[in-house]
Amino acid sequence: MNVECKSRTIHARAARLHDVDAIFRIINLYTEDNTLLPRSYSELCENVRDFVVVEAESRQIVGCGALHLYGMHLAEIRSIAVDPFAQGGGAGDRLVRALLAEAERHDVSCVCLFTRIPGFFARFDFQIAAKEDIPDKLYKDCQRCARRFACDETAMYRGELPRFAILAPNGALVPRLVELGA
Repeated sequence: MNVECKSRTIHARAARLHDVDAIFRIINLYTEDNTLLPRSYSELCENVRDFVVVEAESRQIVGCGALHLYGMHLAEIRSIAVDPFAQGGGAGDRLVRALLAEAERHDVSCVCLFTRIPGFFARFDFQIAAKEDIPDKLYKDCQRCARRFACDETAMYRGELPRFAILAPNGALVPRLVELGA
């Protein structure tokens, strides 16, 4: 599981609560320019079990990413960030591979993400989708996003697009699965 990162060996592992300081710092490197949506410190503590971190040989965390599970029909890769000094050394690849392995461990049939760098994710067999093809993501996050009317991200997926949704347009859980296209 080790990869070279600018002459350092790196590895991915599940995040732990004591990693939140580093995760918060790395994500905040990309929120001022709106590359990533901001995540509060408390939100990261609550969701640390969703995160994977990439550690350098020195045990310094150089990247992070999360897998948000909606159900067996859908998971989302989110908050992928690599410290600028470590970019180009394989940390991003290592994160994506670890998150895809976690989705596979849960038998998730579709993994989605929204990105401004679709070429990077195309290397992992992600394909472009219409945002409307991933309604649970839209209903959970996009409706409360400040950029929802001027979104410049590309929706992508890997696997089989969901045939149902578990969330309603206001983000509430629906009492039953809703068939898409019905």
